[in-house]
Amino acid sequence: MATTKITVNNNGSLKIEGDFEIVDKEGNPYGLMGREVVSICRCGLSKNKPFCDGSHKGHFEHEAMAFDLPPKKA
Repeated sequence: MATTKITVNNNGSLKIEGDFEIVDKEGNPYGLMGREVVSICRCGLSKNKPFCDGSHKGHFEHEAMAFDLPPKKA
């Protein structure tokens, strides 16, 4: 089984790489044209949502630091 890796970038997008599929709310796949790496918008400013177009530069701040989530609720 191939691995999917999601990287939370500082002040920017989520980079997805590996074996993945991105679908809309109806389950229709986006045509990724063979790409194995894409960046997803986190700031909401992209004109190409859900994909990042770099519009966040200077308008979105977040230092990506990993942390543990609290335990799942029963």
